[in-house]
Amino acid sequence: MSSGSVDSESKVSGNQANIPAYIRRELDIDDGDKLRWHIEDDDTLWVHVVQQRTGTFSDFDGYDGDEETVVTEDHDAWGVGDN
Repeated sequence: MSSGSVDSESKVSGNQANIPAYIRRELDIDDGDKLRWHIEDDDTLWVHVVQQRTGTFSDFDGYDGDEETVVTEDHDAWGVGDN
């Protein structure tokens, strides 16, 4: 983004401002994500997106292999294999 350019604008209503769809898509902002705000001495505003993709399966993209396993033989009670 070049200095002085305007990608999008929002109108403030009360204490809230909408994030334009273009910005949400470009930065992959989703429900539950947080925005961290920082004001520089020269009144420059920085916003950092903190994505909340957490939880047990947050990094799981699925299993794309062909190998089948038998859970009672291949994994212990905690889901960790003996191999």
